[in-house]
Amino acid sequence: MINPHYEQGTRTVFICGNSDEAKGQVTGILTQFGWEAFDCGGIRAARAIEALCMLYCILGFLRDEWSNVFKILTR
Repeated sequence: MINPHYEQGTRTVFICGNSDEAKGQVTGILTQFGWEAFDCGGIRAARAIEALCMLYCILGFLRDEWSNVFKILTR
């Protein structure tokens, strides 16, 4: 899981929390591991991020494929 390569670009890992210092540390770790952090805001965003985990598992179980990732795209 360190420096994963996807043709579409760096994958996105969603983070949230009430401590900007902690989120900064997590962002630094993710960047070192070759991932992109996307700050979703305060701890209340955890509920939405947890739903993404369920979606990831559904895709994995349906296709027996666990290499799916999420990516934020911007113009």
